Amino acid sequence: MGFSVDMLRGDIGVVDHQLSRRALINEVKRGRVSRDSVCDAHPELIRAAKHLGEPSKTVCPICEEVNVVLVTYVFGHGLPSHGKCVTDKKDIEKLQRTGHEYAAYVVEACPECRWHHLLRVLPIAGRGRSRAAR
Repeated sequence: MGFSVDMLRGDIGVVDHQLSRRALINEVKRGRVSRDSVCDAHPELIRAAKHLGEPSKTVCPICEEVNVVLVTYVFGHGLPSHGKCVTDKKDIEKLQRTGHEYAAYVVEACPECRWHHLLRVLPIAGRGRSRAAR
């Protein structure tokens, strides 16, 4: 799922995990980390990837057979402790109208080999939040 800049809080940015992703992939390719230890996505994540996720143009770095799928979970006020899987921008817009702050976690998952990795964390602030309240 793509997010626009106006969905982010101005004073806190995106946390990107691309460097740790690259390092882990390199360790797998060098044989220092087993494929089984990184291809262990929870069945619920794979189900979400197959049915709710956003297809990407990125080929799975482990199996190199299919493209990974992006799955976004949001955590915060009023949501279940296990988060909410968002499927479209309307879900994000609804959260923005609450006035609360949320964190969106974008995970890539391979439905074929079960590789998964946290790509980035995006803060989402409700429009009712003032700078003083942050």
